[in-house]
Amino acid sequence: MNQTTNQTQHSNKTPHSNQTANIQTNSQVNHDIIKAATPTEQKFYDFYLEEHQNMACRRLHFAGSSFGLLGLAKSIKTRSPKPLLKGIVAGYACAWVGHFFFEKNKPASFKFPLKSFASDFRMYSDVLRGNLSLRDRKFDKSR
Repeated sequence: MNQTTNQTQHSNKTPHSNQTANIQTNSQVNHDIIKAATPTEQKFYDFYLEEHQNMACRRLHFAGSSFGLLGLAKSIKTRSPKPLLKGIVAGYACAWVGHFFFEKNKPASFKFPLKSFASDFRMYSDVLRGNLSLRDRKFDKSR
């Protein structure tokens, strides 16, 4: 009977140990997947910032993103899509003027609309946090 009890206790420990090992393995796999996705995103964002070296272009992007966010807020408040649409149009107009007249390049949104949209708000956030300057690139903090 003592031997049976030991086998039962041993068999109870084994599945639990395997579950713990599986959880650790799955956690490691998920962590590796996240790591694998991050360099690609960072690489695009680095490209995106290269396309936004001119301070007038950056300022216009910042203003355009602000118009978009204000339009979103007003749309929520009034429960109408019109302010959001106006904010989006104003935002893209500002950005495209920045690219065509100051940066003298094509907006990345023509080829990569979703990545560019996400990167624009990442750039907006970096400006708000003080990591990117709207005065001079020498004030940009290294990433």
